[in-house]
Amino acid sequence: MPVRADFIVVRKAAHELTLYKDGQAVKTYRVALGTGGLAPKQRAGDNRVPEGLYRIDGRNPNSNFHRSLSISYPEPRDVAAARARGVAPGGGIMIHGIRNGLGWLGPLHLRDDWTAGCIAVTDEEIEEIWNAVPDGTPIRILP
Repeated sequence: MPVRADFIVVRKAAHELTLYKDGQAVKTYRVALGTGGLAPKQRAGDNRVPEGLYRIDGRNPNSNFHRSLSISYPEPRDVAAARARGVAPGGGIMIHGIRNGLGWLGPLHLRDDWTAGCIAVTDEEIEEIWNAVPDGTPIRILP
């Protein structure tokens, strides 16, 4: 039976993404994160994953990585916080598969955090997540 979810939680320190349905965890995936470390995103180009409550606000079947789900970063609070620091907030934060042509890496991609601030899973896993969550699904990213 296909996985269906109505909420996503990412726990950065654990390198996990969990899909929830009606408050119950239905599937957990190991993830690779940004090369900027586990601190929250502060500005464009820091290669960090933001923290907070967002939503899936689009999808790209033809991205440079095997499918990508867009996360609604930056929200107005992120823009205001970055502006207060005198920097641009950045954007383009996604849940995606492995770079096109490198899908054969499979779970080896988990050896290091390698993204530019995104959340990466295997190509097979992004297919499952893609089909499990509709646009508008909330995603909470925790430290």
